[in-house]
This record gives sequence, structure tokens and C-alpha cells, in this order.
Amino acid sequence: MKYSLSFEKPISDLYQKIEQLKELADTGGIDLSAEVAKIEERANHMKEEIYANLTPTQIVQIARHIKRPNTVNLCKLIFKDFIELHGDRLFSDDPSIVGGIGFLKKHRVMIIGHQKGHDTKENIKRNFGMPHPEGYRKALRLMKMAENFNMPIVTFIDTPGAYPGIGAEERGQAEAIARNLKEMTGLRVPVVSVVIGEGGSGGALGIGVSNKLYMMQNAVYSVISPEGCASILFKDAKKADRAASSLKITATDIVRLGISDGVIEEPLGGAHYDWDATADKIKKILVRDLTAYKKMDVDVVIEERCQKFRSMGNFGYTT
Repeated sequence: MKYSLSFEKPISDLYQKIEQLKELADTGGIDLSAEVAKIEERANHMKEEIYANLTPTQIVQIARHIKRPNTVNLCKLIFKDFIELHGDRLFSDDPSIVGGIGFLKKHRVMIIGHQKGHDTKENIKRNFGMPHPEGYRKALRLMKMAENFNMPIVTFIDTPGAYPGIGAEERGQAEAIARNLKEMTGLRVPVVSVVIGEGGSGGALGIGVSNKLYMMQNAVYSVISPEGCASILFKDAKKADRAASSLKITATDIVRLGISDGVIEEPLGGAHYDWDATADKIKKILVRDLTAYKKMDVDVVIEERCQKFRSMGNFGYTT
């Protein structure tokens, strides 16, 4: 198993043994099919058991998997005739956020999402999915275009957080995110968001003020990374496991807290094992929701979005 995670080592060892037996059978002309079948069955049972009892930290590892399908991958698999649009018309084109127009069944859709890479070179180009202010301004430009042409918006969230560098701060990182939050609240078209990997802090919210928010089964959504939380609260980033459990960042936690509207199931082992099956599940949800929103009045769509965020959390008053 290439790119296997640390907790997958027992499974990886079994698959390695399977490959060795198959190679021995080919070179030696020996029938080892029965032995191979037994080990494959054992590996599948072990895989099911491990993935049925994942810890929050292990889920974070899957959410960050380098071969997990990203926004561009999903655009090609879910939408027809996707055309990428570039630039914020103010400073530059930020490759850590991609966006463009595509077709989903009868729906013409504006798609916007964070973009990570599948190797070091691409991750450097994409700034590891951490947008600069121009990325959020590009996203807002495309959202306003979608509003002008009455196109529903789909956003894919997958970022550790907005880039915290000096240049980003000088160009107004906080203002860019805050403006997106304000403008997205009143968009006169429906917005459906899917957290496909990491949903980190304001970097995620910058394209995540939506009517519907879905979590992939092995995605996470949090105000801060477990490592960052552990560094601040426990003064030790190595206590990230404890922080991950306390933060309640998994898909089931986020649904239980009333922040997400549902969990999209992934193939056994994670979305990186089967991109096509993952895309198909997302596609079905999007078609269902966009078809429903097409029949709704614009003011109802806006009010639903506002009420969604107003209903989050509990407030107490003391005298």
C-alpha cells in the first residue's frame, strides 16, 4: 500500500505478503491462490475493523492524505465542461483557490474550492491549500458573477487555514475573509458546501457561509488545528491527540453540534482509495439539493442561510 498511514501498517504488511506470494506463484509456477485468498480475506476484515474504530487523530491523518481527491479532481469527475476562471482583478491569481463554471445535469453551476497538491512540487505551487487575500477576493468575484447570472454556487473546503504570512496580512487577509462572510450571507443564489478534507478556521469559513454544509466521512472542521491547539493550551504540540479529541472536529461531531447538515460516506479506507465512488456520492447530494433550491423563492433561500448560522451555539445571560 503506497502512501499508507501509520495505523494502516498491519494492513500494509498483509498486502505486501500477498504481492510476494503472487510473485512467487508467477515465477515458480506454483498455485498459491488459496493462500492468497485467505490473506486477502484477513486483510479486508482487519481493514473494516480498523476503520470502524478510528480515533480523531487518525481521521485527521486521512483528511490530510496526499492522494485524497482535491477540488480540481472533483470538478473533472462531477461537472461537465468545467472552465476555470482566474484572478481577483486587483492583485493576482491565487492558485490555492480555484473556481469556474461547469454543468451538473441541467444546472449551470459556479464551483469554488481550496486546492492542495498531490506531491511536494504541486503543494508548493498551491501554497499547501492556504489562500492569500487575493484568493478570497477571487472567490468573491466569482460568487458575485454567479449571483448576476443566477447560478447556484458549490464550494469545496479543504484548507489548514488562511495563509498567515506578512505579505498576506499587508494585503488585508482579515478584511478579505470578513468581507466574504458578510457578502455570502446575502447572496441571492443558493450555496452548497462540502468539506472534502480539512476545514481550518476562518480559512474555511471564507468560502463556507452556505445554505447546506456537508462533511465527507473522514473530513474535519475546526477553529484551529490539533497541533496549534495543543501548542497554545498545553504548550506542547505533541499533545495533539488530546486536543483532537477535545475539539470535536470529526464529521459525526460536527453534525451532532448542528453545524453540518450531513455526512457523505466514503469508500472503505478513505476517499483516496476510490475517487470515482467518492465523486458519485457527492454528485447525488448536489443534484438533489440544487434541484430543490431551484423551486425556492430567493428570499427564502437567503433567510434559510441566515437562520442556519443564527441557530448555531448557545447563549447565556447573567445579571
